[in-house]
Amino acid sequence: MRTATTLYEKDFYAWTREQANLIETKSLNKLDLIHLQQELQIMGASEKRELASRLEVLLMHLLKWKYQPDLKCNSWKYTIEEQRDQLRYHLEDNPSLGSPEYLDVIFKRAFNSATRDAAKKLVYLNHFFQRLVNGVLLKF
Repeated sequence: MRTATTLYEKDFYAWTREQANLIETKSLNKLDLIHLQQELQIMGASEKRELASRLEVLLMHLLKWKYQPDLKCNSWKYTIEEQRDQLRYHLEDNPSLGSPEYLDVIFKRAFNSATRDAAKKLVYLNHFFQRLVNGVLLKF
C-alpha cells in the first residue's frame, strides 16, 4: 500500500477520499496530519480570497456605475446584482468572515484595488475614444 504522503503527491483526489475514510472509521492515527493541516489552511485562505475578489468586483462596478454614467449598461447592473447576491451567500456560509475587524481590512484593500482598476479602464477608454475621434481606428 502507498503511503499517505505519496498518495497526496500523486493523486490528490484519492488522498482526500482516503483521509475522509480514515476519519469516518475513526482511524485517526493513520491520518496524514501534516497535509491535512496544510489543506485546511489553504481552504480557509481560499474562502477569504473569494470574499475579497467578489467585493473588489462589486466595488469596481459600483464606481464605474457612478463615475461613468454615459457608459452604464445592463451587464454592469447584472454584475452588481450577482456580486451582491454571492457576497451575501458567502457570508451566510462563512459568518466568521463578516467580523468587523476583518471586513474593515478587506474592504480597504478591495476599494484600493477597485479604484485602481476602474481608473485604468477609464484611462484606456478615454485613449480608445480619442484615437477613434482622431480617425486612427477608422483607417483600415
